[in-house]
Amino acid sequence: MAVADDVARIAAAAAAFAADGEELAGVLVAETLGRRVYLCAFASADGHSWLGLDGDAQPINDVRLVREAVSLTALCEVAEESAGGGDLAELRARLAKLRETEAPEGIEEAETAAAALAETLQPVPCVASGAYLDAIGSASRRLEGALGASVGSPFAAAMQSAIGAVEELTADVERSYKLPLS
Repeated sequence: MAVADDVARIAAAAAAFAADGEELAGVLVAETLGRRVYLCAFASADGHSWLGLDGDAQPINDVRLVREAVSLTALCEVAEESAGGGDLAELRARLAKLRETEAPEGIEEAETAAAALAETLQPVPCVASGAYLDAIGSASRRLEGALGASVGSPFAAAMQSAIGAVEELTADVERSYKLPLS
């Protein structure tokens, strides 16, 4: 089953968990700790709430599993948004123009690395996983190397700067979770 079909199936099941005045706002998908987790966000005029569902659309109350899923989905989103400097399509267009106008040494390697990074990024909805996060990181580092970044990594810096926001999101999910977490 395609991820989009899976998300649609879970979204339909998640609607049954909406409180009065709440609507399902979105579903994020993660594979962590050997399980697939669907993080369902609910919104209302009074605020928001969260609920994790498993592949059978059953609620999850394992705090460790929920934390891992939230962290992983957030980190994958930051990685996708940071890859290639934040606008991979624009970077690829600039590299193509640079190849045509100046043809500097190494431009083909940079274009190949940018294309590989673009191929690594999955279409939405995607499944956040450690392997996906690693693949984005590796492809980003190859691109940075091809562009001449030998010291420091803008991608790694962006990931590091996101840690506080990821921790804040995780705490928010725990606070507004529909079930007691154990």
